[in-house]
Amino acid sequence: MIVKMKFLSITGPKNDIERMAGQYLSKYEIQLENALTELKTVRDLRAYTDKNPYEEIIRQAKEYLPAGLKTDKEFPDMTVERAEQILREAEKNLTELRGQRTELSEQREKAMKLLENIDPFQALGFEVHRLLEFRYIKYRFGRISKEYFDKFERYVYDTLDTIFYKCSSDEEYVWGVYFVPASMADKIDAVYASMHFEHFFLPDEYEGTPSQAHQALLDKIARLDSRLAEVDQKITGVTADRADELAGAMQFLEKRSASFDIRKFAALTKEKDNVFYILCGWMPENQADAFQKEIEDDEQTFVVVEDDHDNIFSTPPTKLKNFRLFRPFEMYVKMYGLPAYNEMDPTMFVALTYAFIFGAMFGDVGQGLVLLLGGLFLYKKKGMDLAAIIASAGVFSTFFGFMYGSFFGFEDTVIKHIWLKPKEAMMTLPVIGQMNTVFVVAIVFGMFLILTAMIMHIIVCVRNHDAEGTWFDTNGVAGFLFYGFLVASLILVMSGHTLPAAVILVIILGVPLLAMAFKEPLGAWLEKKKAKFEDGVPMYLVQTFFEMFEVLLSFFSNTLSFVRIGAFAVSHAAMMEVVLMLAGFTNGGSGNWIIIVLGNAFVCAMEGLIVGIQVLRLEYYELFSRFYKGTGHAFKPYELKK
Repeated sequence: MIVKMKFLSITGPKNDIERMAGQYLSKYEIQLENALTELKTVRDLRAYTDKNPYEEIIRQAKEYLPAGLKTDKEFPDMTVERAEQILREAEKNLTELRGQRTELSEQREKAMKLLENIDPFQALGFEVHRLLEFRYIKYRFGRISKEYFDKFERYVYDTLDTIFYKCSSDEEYVWGVYFVPASMADKIDAVYASMHFEHFFLPDEYEGTPSQAHQALLDKIARLDSRLAEVDQKITGVTADRADELAGAMQFLEKRSASFDIRKFAALTKEKDNVFYILCGWMPENQADAFQKEIEDDEQTFVVVEDDHDNIFSTPPTKLKNFRLFRPFEMYVKMYGLPAYNEMDPTMFVALTYAFIFGAMFGDVGQGLVLLLGGLFLYKKKGMDLAAIIASAGVFSTFFGFMYGSFFGFEDTVIKHIWLKPKEAMMTLPVIGQMNTVFVVAIVFGMFLILTAMIMHIIVCVRNHDAEGTWFDTNGVAGFLFYGFLVASLILVMSGHTLPAAVILVIILGVPLLAMAFKEPLGAWLEKKKAKFEDGVPMYLVQTFFEMFEVLLSFFSNTLSFVRIGAFAVSHAAMMEVVLMLAGFTNGGSGNWIIIVLGNAFVCAMEGLIVGIQVLRLEYYELFSRFYKGTGHAFKPYELKK
């Protein structure tokens, strides 16, 4: 069912729009439209150009407040000034503490860097800062890969005037410091560089030996960690002690910000010295009535309802509202296209026909119960609409399983069939001869569905005052009479009854056919307009001839398409017979239950998927194409609630 919509124009003093939005619109669903566009015929309208005054303070607050800070506590006396004061005070306190934390973090990072640099050289038993006093000897801290260090010791070390003091090593490198005479430093530095010695520059901030400096840095880092923990505790305390108040102020400003943002949909108009806002939008009828009743005593807010949708530039949005049992099938409707506001919601029709046809094609008590229970389980756990559809299909699969006498492929063994066995049921028809009963029933059922779709098309056209579509369309009254009489004639022939006289046949079939052929000029005649033949009358007649041929062909092919219902009912029985044969249950054998289980699982999954797709194809191509366009757009209410 499509929810009825009303188009509202809301107006009031310019400075009252936030109060109105927060007090009223936050309670209702309304799809706002651009007022300047909707009221384009009204003169002297202008848009809002004011900047949102709450955006900056909200942005800053999100930077220093914990993420997800919320409260359920009410603050009825909260004002914009009070909310800003609360957040500014918190920001001031937190800014000071965060500044202290940043400074401590930088000190710790520097200490960690010094610690990392001095760590490999702890074995050096000499005070680092005293190396700076050397005048005739140069020193270099660094590392060299083990591969080159071995070569250096074996072939080069003894030939140089240098001392290499090894401090530590790991799997890849040897760490140490070398000393050279100042006068030979450049030459020997070049030799070390050729050995891939990586020079480390140690700052003059170390006190004592490397080992002593290392320990001093560890102590300093521990002190900094302790001070950081204290600052973090103070930062947490700022928000923890006033969590509800801070969250309340934040939520209050966010709500005011959302109310302010509603101005982008509004237009301004001036009456003497007063400036008023105008908001336009679509609201569900029941909510619109409640909204109007609520503002009766509000002297600042006025609402005008436009009941004639033809006077509105925007098209009404579509909001579906169906019984909970049918609601999952909205998924299939939306896949095809949401119904336009002036169309008929086919959700209930799809729910009933889809599940029924699926069950007729996939009739098995055991497998139907599997689909039912599995679908219900997934729907409860995951909330999947498809799971609910599968469960609904499982209900009718179980029903037709009893009709066919099938239980996990065992036919007339566990349960006896109530109606017929799809593979064996045959009937004799005039002219045709022997034919499977389920094929005949499927075609008759398809005819009934096609006629139902035509009735739905007629109803939609009547609602929209479409005379041509109502009377002369292939799915209108003319098409319904033509196809309905063909169906009646076919049933009379197949049941052995006599057809009406030839003259009556010609009249009953010919008049609707001619009406469909000349629907454009007839429609123009009904609307008291002049028919237009853009390419001339001869070309129109030729085009009409081929169109009528296509219409007759489509009636035949659409009807024949429903044979697949019976075909899948038969194929399901045949596939399960193959499973039983492979399991050895035919001819009185004991059988293999593992094959039965696996075979049922395979058939249930594979054929269930195929049947589901085929039923959807019947819905879309054979039925929807007759009465449904799906050109609507969804109802998207402005989300003011926080």
